[in-house]
Amino acid sequence: MDYGKYKYEAAQRAKDSRKKSTNIVVKELKYRPKIAIGDFNTKTNKVRKFLEEGHKVKLTIMFRGREVQHPELGRKILDEVSERMEDIAILEAYPQLEGRNMTMILSPDKKAIENIRKAKTQQDSESN
Repeated sequence: MDYGKYKYEAAQRAKDSRKKSTNIVVKELKYRPKIAIGDFNTKTNKVRKFLEEGHKVKLTIMFRGREVQHPELGRKILDEVSERMEDIAILEAYPQLEGRNMTMILSPDKKAIENIRKAKTQQDSESN
């Protein structure tokens, strides 16, 4: 057997296996307990965009100084984000306090996102 041909076929098989695998990316957004409403809305819209693209999202609340004595403020922010994303996201990891950071992970709900895309394309076709 020709070695060059063997090497080429092995490269093609490796390429096909890479094509079939999915690369899961975890995007991280960092919030603060005293975040303003405009900044909160902007970051939350970014979370929605990442979830619609199929990425997992790690939300981090960073506490500074004495803010760590009030974890309920961070929990309130994370609950608000998860409430806004409940139509397209699944809560994968509940909020946990790790040192001075509180983290939560949201993963996309594939079926819900697909339904939203279908509705959007149907709406676009009706408007034309």
